[in-house]
Amino acid sequence: MTTTETGRGTGRKLARFAGHYVEMVAAMIIGMVALDPLWPDAWTARPAVGALVMATDMSVAMAAAMLLRRHSWARIAEMCAAMYLPFVALLAPYSLGVLSGEGLMIAGHVIMFPLMLAVMVWRRAEYWH
Repeated sequence: MTTTETGRGTGRKLARFAGHYVEMVAAMIIGMVALDPLWPDAWTARPAVGALVMATDMSVAMAAAMLLRRHSWARIAEMCAAMYLPFVALLAPYSLGVLSGEGLMIAGHVIMFPLMLAVMVWRRAEYWH
């Protein structure tokens, strides 16, 4: 195998990896839009509940996309945990008044996306294909 062939193979793997990440983000956005109307406004108006509802909406849609790609339940649970963890961890500073409701949502998302990417890099053999 030549260096060029190795480079092309790696390039394809990276493209599949990036495509998979974009697919998951797209599924999450679809989940937020499609599932949000199912929740009572009184729930989602409360930032702590709204953050967990949004994480649920995103997780359901992303889990469905991962199931279609035939990922294992363990990998799906792992990715859903990466989506919930930032919001759950930020509930304490929010409850103490250190973080606003808007800050909870923004910080949760800012942390969630790189955390998901970290899980994908950690399990890269799963996401190359």
